[in-house]
Amino acid sequence: MTGSSRRRFLGLAGAAAFAAALPADAFTADADWSADVDVLDDAWTTLHPGLLRYQRREELDARLARLKRLWAAPGTFRERLLALTRVTAAVRCGHTYASPYNGGEPIRQLMFPDRSLVPFAFRWLERRMVVTADQSGAGLFRAGDVIETIDGRTTESLLLDLIPLARADGSNDAKRISLMEMRGDDRFETFDVHLPLVLPLRDSAVFGLADGRRIEAPLLTLAQRQAARPAGSDLAADANPWTLDKGADGVHRLTMPGWALYDSRFDWRGWLGAVMDDLTGDGARGLIVDLRGNEGGLDCGEVILSRLIDRDLAIESQQRWVRYRAVPERLRPWLSTWDSSFLDWGDQAREAAGRPGLLRLSRWGEGQANSITRPAGRRFGGKVCVLCDASNSSATFQFAQTVKDTGLATLVGTPTGGNRRGINGGAFFFLKLPASGIVIDLPLIAGFPTTPQPDSGIDPDVPVATTAEDVRLGRDPQMQAATRLVLA
Repeated sequence: MTGSSRRRFLGLAGAAAFAAALPADAFTADADWSADVDVLDDAWTTLHPGLLRYQRREELDARLARLKRLWAAPGTFRERLLALTRVTAAVRCGHTYASPYNGGEPIRQLMFPDRSLVPFAFRWLERRMVVTADQSGAGLFRAGDVIETIDGRTTESLLLDLIPLARADGSNDAKRISLMEMRGDDRFETFDVHLPLVLPLRDSAVFGLADGRRIEAPLLTLAQRQAARPAGSDLAADANPWTLDKGADGVHRLTMPGWALYDSRFDWRGWLGAVMDDLTGDGARGLIVDLRGNEGGLDCGEVILSRLIDRDLAIESQQRWVRYRAVPERLRPWLSTWDSSFLDWGDQAREAAGRPGLLRLSRWGEGQANSITRPAGRRFGGKVCVLCDASNSSATFQFAQTVKDTGLATLVGTPTGGNRRGINGGAFFFLKLPASGIVIDLPLIAGFPTTPQPDSGIDPDVPVATTAEDVRLGRDPQMQAATRLVLA
């Protein structure tokens, strides 16, 4: 369970356990939170299987010691959150971070206490902050505007400060940059949490644009940001989150902004299977699957793959490892999850050669060499393109890797998130630090490939970037390129 799907679903599970754990006015600048660092160290060392994938133990010890000193000294909540974020981000794991979803309302009030959010949505294109939508309410910004400074600080320098704070796997900075965009996809945007940590803003700011304009604009509250989200962002439990467009050109375009369906009553398997079966009956010339902005969730891609093959497809499974067999009693008061079986793997976690300090997990078929996708429904033999970007970091990352490795579809867009060296996820605890009340997502299963892999995401077969001019003109270069490929 990963990405936005994990955040939304687990926000219910984690927040329910911890919502009343900390009074909204509990924070004081001289509070001593240093004991929390010992709890964090104990929990990570005992439970986190990817803790030392990208850092040495002595590096971690130095980071924790510095955090302990800072958390013993007087400081604002944001100063302390910044110090913690530097430690969690250094794990270089896309699922290890202080979550606004799972800490409950008291922590969110401390994360978003004032009017400090920029009044527009934007993307980083060629490391330039490019406005995609005005949210000022006064039409102050236009799509395609390039923001060069905020209160005199260059946006380029801000991005350099923000990248090391983002949760991402290994050296995949494309994912980090993607997280530091403000697209309006999530209830709590990563950029909105982190910009005030490196650039304190309040009430208003002066924005310097590449065309020479200077715009002084009021900043937004969290409530105003959320009110600007697109209609339908929070769907009913039985609603279809995807859209299908049957183009007059014979190309079917399936847009899937999320696979966040854990708590959904929508019959996604039936609907998606019917869409794939209808491709042949409708005489479609091709299919474009748009996964941009989709961090992952359930393995929805298996239904798509099952209609593209005429024989069993064996996909190499990564080896799955955990750090513990049973959670020690001393840690259990600080942990919450949606499945109590994660507290004790029993004989499903066994010692095995190859990963000192870790146990091989055999649950859910992780011990098998390959997973098998079998043909189903009506096979579609037309051209298929998949639009990908840096947000694809879990189930969508794995789907992108499968279609690229098998050639069942053509990847179009920009490099994915995730990491070919494996990621941590699959099962989670929510670790509540008792003094601060901050909740940290703690992944429990680490995947490792069986052969050496690069420290990167998946490169598309056809790389296509978006420019500020594309945004200004409302062009979609990835969709245009995929359409040309399908119709060629």
